[in-house]
Amino acid sequence: MVKYDPKDWITFIFRFHKADTFRQLFPMMIFIGLYSAGICYLEVEYWQLSQESHVKNISIMHGMLGFVISLLLAYRTNTAYDRWWEGRKLWGSLVNNSRNLAIKLSAMLKDENDKKFLRFLIPTYASILSKHLSNEEVGQLLFEEVDLKINLQKHKPNQVAQILFQKINDLHQSGKISGEQLIILNAELQSFTDVCGACERIKNTPIPYSYSAFIKKFIFFYVMTLPFGYVFNLGYYVIPVVVFIFYVLASLELIAEEIEDPFGNDDNDLPTGKIAENIKRHVEEIL
Repeated sequence: MVKYDPKDWITFIFRFHKADTFRQLFPMMIFIGLYSAGICYLEVEYWQLSQESHVKNISIMHGMLGFVISLLLAYRTNTAYDRWWEGRKLWGSLVNNSRNLAIKLSAMLKDENDKKFLRFLIPTYASILSKHLSNEEVGQLLFEEVDLKINLQKHKPNQVAQILFQKINDLHQSGKISGEQLIILNAELQSFTDVCGACERIKNTPIPYSYSAFIKKFIFFYVMTLPFGYVFNLGYYVIPVVVFIFYVLASLELIAEEIEDPFGNDDNDLPTGKIAENIKRHVEEIL
């Protein structure tokens, strides 16, 4: 995730970060510019269309459709940001629940070996969940004397949650924690799987294909028809104007595409790996 100062306007305006949409759209912007120049040359120099030509009235269509495309893009970006923010709230709840579980266990347990096992097991869930959501490989984890056998062919976060619950259940059966304490711990234990399921719902349910494809086609054909009408008023200045309009509209769609899946490795995705490291540090401090 990109770290920045939101008050530094100069940096925003004059620096092009690798996550900036300008880099991604530059080849298409060149094509749009050449296309606009070709249309402008044909209408002004070759066909020599007059101001009374009906082609000039195409701009009326753009005025009507501009409102529609603004609504579509506003809904698209809001929906994508809602998914990004929901993912951040889920990982925030995972941080809090990991801390709460560690705090409760630190007060209930007296055996240092049990604390040592849980000190590594609790943050392991966040670490493996981060790799699971970003489709990274997870190998066999060995933390000092704590050996966790993870079957790479099965659901990895579920296996860690199962080991964690089995350890808590063993502590109950051995009399190290009471039945009332087991009930108190159940909320945090259950929340781990709840967070995992909610994150998987976001990741595995993208925006419907028809909706996304329609917006792209709408932007493309809207921009490609702009030179026909506005060349009468702008002349060859229509070239930078059309390129700029395409940049604005296409950038909104690209931004929405990037943030709608917040668990990848893009610059604007959630720093789940960093959050997992923070959980590990906090749990080790508590236990």
